[in-house]
Amino acid sequence: MNAPPSVAPLGKDLLGLASLSGDQIRLILDTAEPFKEISERAIKKVPTLRGMTVVNLFFEPSTRTRISFEFAEKRLSADTVNVASSGSSVSKGETLVDTARNLEAMRIDMVVVRHEASGAARFLAERIESNVINAGDGTHEHPTQGLLDILTLRDRLGDLRGRRICICGDVLHSRVARSNIFGLKTLGADVAVCGPRSLLPNAIDELGVTVFQRIEAAIEWADALNVLRLQLERMNAGFIPSLREYNRVFGVTSRRLAAAPRDVLILHPGPMNRGVEIDSDVADGEHSVILNQVTNGVAIRMAVLYLLAGGRPELAGAARRGGEA
Repeated sequence: MNAPPSVAPLGKDLLGLASLSGDQIRLILDTAEPFKEISERAIKKVPTLRGMTVVNLFFEPSTRTRISFEFAEKRLSADTVNVASSGSSVSKGETLVDTARNLEAMRIDMVVVRHEASGAARFLAERIESNVINAGDGTHEHPTQGLLDILTLRDRLGDLRGRRICICGDVLHSRVARSNIFGLKTLGADVAVCGPRSLLPNAIDELGVTVFQRIEAAIEWADALNVLRLQLERMNAGFIPSLREYNRVFGVTSRRLAAAPRDVLILHPGPMNRGVEIDSDVADGEHSVILNQVTNGVAIRMAVLYLLAGGRPELAGAARRGGEA
C-alpha cells in the first residue's frame, strides 16, 4: 500500500519556493550538505529510501533534470520508474490525473513531474495522495533548480543576506528565474535582473527586484551572475534581432568581467548556448561554478526526497552513514 501523505517539515509536496519560509529553505540546504559526500564514495548508495517507489513523470523532454533526480533516487535506494509522454498513454489522450492515478494504483510513493503547463504540479498534488515534486511547470517554477543554485551560492559566498545576485537573460520564459528570485529574496539577498525588455515579464517590478538595462551595469553591481539560456524553442519571431546581436549587447564575456570591481561568480542552469548568452572562456573560467551546480543538484534532490519521505533533518548524517557498513 502506498504511503499516506507525509507530515515532514516541508509538508506533503514541493511545488515552488514562493511558499517556503526561510527556515524551510535553510532546512533543505542544510540537509543536502551531508548527502554531498555520498557522491564522492566508491559505492554511491545508502539504504535511506529502500522499499519506496518514485515515478519520474516527464511531459516535457529533459535530460539533466531527469538524470539528476534518477541519480538522487537510486543513491537513496528507492525504486525508480521513468515515464515520458511520448510512447505512453499520454500520447493517446490520457490526462495528467488519469496517468498519475493509474500509477498510484500500483502503490507508488512519490511523483516527480515536469509539465509544459504552469500550475500542473499543484493540480496533480491536490488530486493524488503521493508526494509530488515539481521538476518544472511551464514558466512558473523549478524549485529544485532554484535550491541547487542557492546552495552553490552559499557554498562560495556564505550567508546570502545582503549579497547581490543578478539573473541575466531570458527571464520571461524562465521558471528557474522565478524560483531563484523567490528563494534568494526570502534569504535576504539583493536580487536584480538584466536582459532585453522583450525578455522580461511585464510585472517584473512587482517581484521586488532591481532591473538593469545594460549588462555592464549588472556586472559592476553583482557578486554573482546567474546566466539564463535563451529559450529559443519557446520564442516566436521578434524577441531579439539575432543571436549575434544578443551576444554583442547582453553576452557575458571575459572582456566585460575584466572591468568588474570584484570577482564575479558565474552560474548557469544549463544547457548553455555558448557564444550567445555566455562565452566559452567564461563558462570554463576560474570563477565559473557551473559544474558545482550539477553536483549540488543531486544532493539537493536527495535532501528533498528524504525530507518529503518523513526523514528527520537531524538524522540526515546518520542516514548518510547508514551505507558505510
